[in-house]
Amino acid sequence: MLHHSIRITAVLLAATWLGACAGRPEHRADPNALGPYSAAVLSGDVAFLSGKIGERGGTFEHEVETTIDAVEAELRALGLGLGDVLSATVYLTDMNDYKRFNAIYASRVPAPYPARACVAVAALPGGARVEIQVVARR
Repeated sequence: MLHHSIRITAVLLAATWLGACAGRPEHRADPNALGPYSAAVLSGDVAFLSGKIGERGGTFEHEVETTIDAVEAELRALGLGLGDVLSATVYLTDMNDYKRFNAIYASRVPAPYPARACVAVAALPGGARVEIQVVARR
């Protein structure tokens, strides 16, 4: 009986995910994009945001704040907020900034926090030091 319940749960979860992805996705253009990509793609109740960067040239802290502002603005345009984020991927050009990034992130993103990965990269577009990509749900 337990295996039957697990199978039913798995089928229901798969159906929910497939239902969220049903239909033709909606793409939001980004006139400031640094490449050929959509700012966001909506598939059912799931929103996939392209990586966002902030203002460069100032302090690292200001760049993180404005990067989160950019993510928040894109979410707001979709009728969502930071509390709707399911998953975030953070790209940093210097992992020595990880602790400073976390302090700002924790002050801006509401708990319970989304799933997250943080990846060290050699460089980011536009000379950015941080980029954040998220998946959110309506």
